[in-house]
Amino acid sequence: MNFSLFYNIFRLIFVIIFVGLHFSLMFGILLEYRRDRRSHKMPFHNFLPKVSVLIPVHNEEKNLERLFHSLSLQDYPNTEIIFIDDRSTDKSAEMLSDAVSLFKKNVNVKILTIHENPGPNYKQYALRKGIEIAQGDFFLFTDADCEVSPRWIFAMVERMYDEKVGIVIGPVFKKLGKEGFFHLYQCFDHAVRYMYLVGSTGIGSAGGGFGNNLILRKTTLEIIGGYEKIPPSPTEDAALISQIRSSSNYKIRSAVGSDLFVMTNGEYSWKDLINQTLRWNNGGLFSPDFATRFNFRFLMITISMGIIAIPLLFFIPSLWTFTFAVMFSMSMNTIATLKLFASALPKKRFAYILQVVFTPMYFTFLTILGFCRFKFKWKGKEVNSSCQPN
Repeated sequence: MNFSLFYNIFRLIFVIIFVGLHFSLMFGILLEYRRDRRSHKMPFHNFLPKVSVLIPVHNEEKNLERLFHSLSLQDYPNTEIIFIDDRSTDKSAEMLSDAVSLFKKNVNVKILTIHENPGPNYKQYALRKGIEIAQGDFFLFTDADCEVSPRWIFAMVERMYDEKVGIVIGPVFKKLGKEGFFHLYQCFDHAVRYMYLVGSTGIGSAGGGFGNNLILRKTTLEIIGGYEKIPPSPTEDAALISQIRSSSNYKIRSAVGSDLFVMTNGEYSWKDLINQTLRWNNGGLFSPDFATRFNFRFLMITISMGIIAIPLLFFIPSLWTFTFAVMFSMSMNTIATLKLFASALPKKRFAYILQVVFTPMYFTFLTILGFCRFKFKWKGKEVNSSCQPN
């Protein structure tokens, strides 16, 4: 077989596999959407288990009032809210103490204060300590810089109606901070990442999640040996999901309804955004779970091939097939994202066309940084991809 024939076959196979993968993800989204609609319509009857809402807090005085307000609107009748104050040095502790009076009488508010945290994933350690005192049948997680939808607890519990489901991941979106491409891109980036998650969950290959909107059964943790069995990771939510997938028979689901949105603030600079998204990408590229690591690397490497081919088109025009496959798939992703999550995204219409080009370029940039072992800062400390401080 001569090189030219081999090269043409490789180009054809690349397009078939890459575009085929994205059609599979679209099919997964359809499956997950239909499952979500069915569970959303299930009658509650006596299905009102106790829910422990766990929220780690570390110097969040600027965000807590918005969180308190959104939580005070919840009407689920059997709830405890556990705030884990993780070594806060601002007014967070004082605000947590004052917040108890804001909640309804049927809500049991607990405040756990941690004075020492050995890490290496400080949030993971804080959650472990909170779970130790939690009394709920379900554990529901969010972060202190988030705002939850008014029916959030009810909506997440509804998705757990099927006893075969061990964990449900909910959508998290970023609020539009200011006008301009940078802030709009953050909103789209969060949404398209969740779209990928929904698709992969739908076809049975969930490898990540958003830890600030996630619910799981207490029995799920018991079966995998407890939260302390989850290995330290810069993406503790992905590590949790991988552990559940490999160590239990529970199903993993992603919810897509507008009744369970969680909104969070965007970053304020490109430096902060790159630091955040590099941590997420490295969590997939270097995941201890083989399936997650393989799937994520394949996706990121193939996207990168299509982008790296662009400047080479002047010299090797036949490389257009790689770029076409990526751009076609990103166009499909953008349409699906806008269709699914239009109510949570800024109404910018044609501005999203820019995302079709920029998103794969940005993913390529993060992938190159990741494989070059570029360090990111996390909680003020420089760490490597395995979550160990340097």
